[in-house]
Amino acid sequence: MGLRKSLRDRALGLSARAMERVFADEKRAQQFSSALGAVQRSKAVVDKTQAAVMHQLNFATRADFKDLGRSLSSLKKRIKSLDAKLTSISSAS
Repeated sequence: MGLRKSLRDRALGLSARAMERVFADEKRAQQFSSALGAVQRSKAVVDKTQAAVMHQLNFATRADFKDLGRSLSSLKKRIKSLDAKLTSISSAS
C-alpha cells in the first residue's frame, strides 16, 4: 500500500469519526446543518455579486467561459458532422 493511499485512508477515517461525533448529538447536528445552510446562502450571494461586478467591468466570469466551451464543443461536433456529409457526397459523385 502506498504512502498516499495510506494517508488518504487514515484522513478519511478520522473525518468520518469526527462527523459521527458531530451528528451523534441531535442539537449539534441541527446547529451544524443550519451553519452549513448559512454558508451556502452566503456563497451564493457572493457568487452573484462577483458575477455582477465582473460583468460591469467587462470581464468574463467562469460561467461565461463554461458557456463558451459548451458552444465551441457543439460547433466542433457540427463541423465534424458536416465534414462527414460532404465527404460522403463527394465520394458518391
